[in-house]
Amino acid sequence: MAKHVIFDGRLYVYKRERSRYWQCAAYLDDKNYRVSTREESLAKAKDFAEDWYLELRGKHKRGELKIEKSFAEAAEKYLREFEIITEGTRSPIYVKDNKARLDNYLLPFFGKKGVSEITAGLVQEYRIHRRENFIKDKPPSRSTMHKDIVLIRQVLKTAIRHGWMHHLPDLSMPYKTAGKIAHRAWFSPEEYKQLYEATRRRVQRPKTKRWKWQSEQLHDYVLFMANTGLRPDEAARLEYRDVTIVHDDDTDETILEIEVRGKRGVGFCKSTTGAVRPYQRLEARNKPSPKDRLFPKSHAVLLNSVLEEEGLKFDREGQRRTSYSLRHTYICLRLMEGADIYQIAKNCRTSVEMIETYYASHIKNSLNAAAINVRRKRKPKKPKLDEADGPRYASAG
Repeated sequence: MAKHVIFDGRLYVYKRERSRYWQCAAYLDDKNYRVSTREESLAKAKDFAEDWYLELRGKHKRGELKIEKSFAEAAEKYLREFEIITEGTRSPIYVKDNKARLDNYLLPFFGKKGVSEITAGLVQEYRIHRRENFIKDKPPSRSTMHKDIVLIRQVLKTAIRHGWMHHLPDLSMPYKTAGKIAHRAWFSPEEYKQLYEATRRRVQRPKTKRWKWQSEQLHDYVLFMANTGLRPDEAARLEYRDVTIVHDDDTDETILEIEVRGKRGVGFCKSTTGAVRPYQRLEARNKPSPKDRLFPKSHAVLLNSVLEEEGLKFDREGQRRTSYSLRHTYICLRLMEGADIYQIAKNCRTSVEMIETYYASHIKNSLNAAAINVRRKRKPKKPKLDEADGPRYASAG
């Protein structure tokens, strides 16, 4: 890199190997300032650098030179605070994903900018940049872009807390209305029957003998999940001591009472009667101790294989089905049976709003035809009276 010193080392101009323009740099008040001269001639670049440096010093003496924290410094502060304060309450994977999102996308674009330079216009430029410079075949989804903006907001809020900036810019998406709310991928009653019959055939005729245990576990996993509504991570943490077989007086049926540990902390779940037999088979097969897990291994690979074979991997909207779809199936089937939406929300450790938005909106049974097609009875019309037959009044006498 070619470099020339001016003003006894207080200013210098330099050219990077792959650039045709000269750059200039100066150091004032523990901060390095750089700018491109936009000149290819060294003599013209030196003249530009001298004028720029003298103007910079003049601003410094007048107190017009603003020194502020960069977005990179705010991001570093945010990560340090976030990891310590949320320890034990947020998933380590979420923290790791935030760090990767900063390193791969946000810091290369915003890192050197001062926090006051992060305006609504600059964030919009980032959206365009992200859509035009994607690495994979598919541009980032609306959900991915939303996560980027949320992380930018969290970093800027950190800067506000430490007095590095005074207000948060408007980071909302311009020009665009709210996106379409798509329902969660689930199995209709016919598709669910097709799935568990396929897993049952796997148990009866496994591909190889060494896969028999995995096939039995998968079959019981499908039935257990679709009759409890647990999240996959909750099922992965579930131990035998968390599950109790009880007789429910309200329904006069044998069900499971489950103590659930997941992203919402500790909660409780009451299964349908269809989860009891799979649980009993798990106990008989594995002969566990109370602290053993019901599903010690992931069944994702085998489940995907069955879904592909049965043509069930994608729903009609093209959404990919996973083990999470069994939870969605539980919620949808309960709604179709006419269960109370508030009780479903409590049993699934979620909100009524979430169920109404992502599940109830596409369940035809949630619409009451009697309420929709109600007809108001019309009052009979009163006969019109002729003027000659007008109202008669009793005589005053």
